[in-house]
Amino acid sequence: MIVVVDSGSTKADWKIANEAEEVQSLTTMGFNPVFHSTELICNEVEKAFRDSPVRKEAAFVYYYGAGCWDDKLKKNVYDALARVFVNAEVEVEHDLLGAARSTCGKSAGIACILGTGSNSCRYDGRKVVDNVTNLGYLVGDEGSGTHLGKALIRAYFYREFPESLKAALDEEYPGGKQAMLGHIYGKETPNVYLASFTRFIKNHKEHPFFQRLLYNSFAEFIDRHVRKYHNHLSLPIHFIGSVAYHFQDIIQTVLEERGMLSGIFIQKPIDNLLGFHLAEFAGQSSTAKANIDED
Repeated sequence: MIVVVDSGSTKADWKIANEAEEVQSLTTMGFNPVFHSTELICNEVEKAFRDSPVRKEAAFVYYYGAGCWDDKLKKNVYDALARVFVNAEVEVEHDLLGAARSTCGKSAGIACILGTGSNSCRYDGRKVVDNVTNLGYLVGDEGSGTHLGKALIRAYFYREFPESLKAALDEEYPGGKQAMLGHIYGKETPNVYLASFTRFIKNHKEHPFFQRLLYNSFAEFIDRHVRKYHNHLSLPIHFIGSVAYHFQDIIQTVLEERGMLSGIFIQKPIDNLLGFHLAEFAGQSSTAKANIDED
């Protein structure tokens, strides 16, 4: 039995496949070791699998997560998962590798994440070979839900927001300045709150104000990140994440204007990641059988 996890900062998608490749799906809160402790991650995963035989039957757990960019942060997640899945071999990887495997498979390409946060990498078909530094939601995260939310809030309070949309925004986010700033500066995950404004943007995306806001945010992401990669004009540029998926038409316009190749857009990479690992197991089984036959 294998368990595959794709975790952003907001939510995590889980797929569990047994030897017959019968698949179970599960969604939990998202985990980011930058914000979340080992104890919190462990407690939430235990809660999700409290009475499940998966805890003992899982042989492999493949976790791809936001914030898992160094060994210390990966270990925080590893320790939590190892406590829950007691017989499993646990692998914790950055969500960038998950993005690359789910979109590029075993081919070279550029993989981008546009969800609550943003990131990108160049992939050679086996490993991530380059990554323009992601500075996080306070300084960077261009093109992300957090970046879009900050742009909306600035426009609202700087009196640059369309009058025709103010009433709708006030109804969806009541409380004005005090409530908004309270969420941003007084809560543990302000990035998630800021990204929540993408729902409002999506519902009003045809308004010229939001067309400009979206274009500018995605253009900044492409120009500051993707165009820095070697061979960026010849490699397909793939995207995962809800922001990329829902606004792919605008992203495609940005790419076309720069002579770049638009790849695939996936909202949730979890199915492709499960397929990647099942194919790996199938390949290993075929190789092992061939070796036995030769003997």
